[in-house]
Amino acid sequence: MSTLKIKKGDTVKVIAGKDKDKEGKVIAVNKKDNTVLVEGINMVTKHAKPSMANQQGGIIHQEGPVDISNVMYVHKGKATRVGFKMDGDKKVRFAKSTGDVID
Repeated sequence: MSTLKIKKGDTVKVIAGKDKDKEGKVIAVNKKDNTVLVEGINMVTKHAKPSMANQQGGIIHQEGPVDISNVMYVHKGKATRVGFKMDGDKKVRFAKSTGDVID
C-alpha cells in the first residue's frame, strides 16, 4: 500500500464539498478507507443513548470523515501539493510549491 501524503497533525484545506475553503487540523487518518477526520469540518449530529460513559445522552455534534482527495496540505498559509524525495537515505515529504521539506 502506498504512503499517504497527509498525516495526523497536519493543517489542511478542504478543496471540495460543503465545507470548501475551510481549514483545520487532521485528527485521524484512515488508511483503509482513504479518509481523514479534520477538526471542525463535516460536522454531523449523532443521537447517543444514555450510557455509563455518557450519562446525559442526547444529540452530539462530531466530525465526519472527509475523503483524502478532497483536502490539501497547507504550507506557509497556502494550499500545496505534497511530494516525496530522498534526503540522504531517508524518505521525506516536501511542499511542491516551494520545495521545502515538511518533515
